Amino acid sequence: MIDRYTTPEISRIWSDENRFAVMLQVELAVCRAWKEEGRIPADALEDILSRASFSVARIAEIEKSVHHDVIAFISSVAENIGENERYFHLGLTSSDVLDTASSLMLRDSLRVVREAAVALDKAVFEKALRYKHLPCIGRTHGIHAEPMTLGLKFLNWHAELERDIERLGGALSEIARGKISGAVGTYALCPPEIEARVCELLDLKPAPVSNQILQRDRHAAVMNALALLGCGLERMATEIRHLQRTEVGELYEPFGKAQKGSSAMPHKRNPIKCERVCGMARLLRGYALTAMENVALWHERDISHSSTERVIWPDAFHAAHFMLSDMASIVENLVVDEERIRKNIDLTGGLIFSQRVMTALLGESKLSRETAYAIVQDNAMRTARGEGKFLDLLKKDARLEGAADGEKLSSLFDVDFYLRHVDRIFGRFGA
Repeated sequence: MIDRYTTPEISRIWSDENRFAVMLQVELAVCRAWKEEGRIPADALEDILSRASFSVARIAEIEKSVHHDVIAFISSVAENIGENERYFHLGLTSSDVLDTASSLMLRDSLRVVREAAVALDKAVFEKALRYKHLPCIGRTHGIHAEPMTLGLKFLNWHAELERDIERLGGALSEIARGKISGAVGTYALCPPEIEARVCELLDLKPAPVSNQILQRDRHAAVMNALALLGCGLERMATEIRHLQRTEVGELYEPFGKAQKGSSAMPHKRNPIKCERVCGMARLLRGYALTAMENVALWHERDISHSSTERVIWPDAFHAAHFMLSDMASIVENLVVDEERIRKNIDLTGGLIFSQRVMTALLGESKLSRETAYAIVQDNAMRTARGEGKFLDLLKKDARLEGAADGEKLSSLFDVDFYLRHVDRIFGRFGA
């Protein structure tokens, strides 16, 4: 991940220093469990705990020769432990350490991302409350549909973010698993009691069954939770991008005093932050696909997943956290042009009331649905061609004589009619 898109919290978790420190944490938990089982003498454990350490530089040096990062790690620690190193990594295979350590790092990363998602959700919900009753035009297919409120847009985002946060929590629960089950998951040299105790010490749950690794559907669930979060952020960003278009001009992402939009056109104020969020969402979906490709491995394990995970795990969390921070800044500092929003409601000359007009004709006249639809559509198309206001054309249509008078038609062109249930919708969210 490019440095400008990284965040300190995620960088710390996935740094080499922390990765090896977490691996050492797993190894020492195993040593403690063996001591409790009587396999490691108490004085040997104390010696191991006091002397166990590593050097990232030394690990890298050893790895150049052995071409195996876990062996290099074990060798580096063993050099510092001395004679009791024979008890270190006792009965383990590399993946016992790697996968259990990875679960801890993925869990910590999910906590950081979930905290950022909660912060964004708070900002979105505040905007929903602020603009709860501000009428705006609702659009389908990019075309004006019927009135709604700007607050409902934000409330819809809030509801999705709540689901995202729940999914992140579910992924956290699913990945918070350890495995100390040996080379093919039979516990041949390390009994289940050791695994249970190690997981207890690390605040993990043991996998009910594993082979050489934790099965990768768990990790795919994590990546899919991040990808779905990215999809939601992209949906928000795409809507803001549309509403910032010159022809619309209702919302604007923040634009700094010294900021420039184009090297050639000084007037440009481009939604670059939202566009960046949309682009990074594509990365997250790609990472999720790679994670799903990692589920099917040969027999009890191969390492085709390993190289990809070293890239997609830290990168995905960097991207997700950066996107959340960006969107929080955008939402908190969003520029809302309320006057333009109100003007845009009237942009189509009243066409947005067509469904209500047709429904009223069906309820208070003997017109068939097909006839009522044709009358309303004919006048709507005339309005769209610039032949007059929708209401005026309806009042002059001879086909409506005796079906609806002018006063009744006028009463149907009321924005508030469409907003009368907004409070009830917000009430579902405790607002």
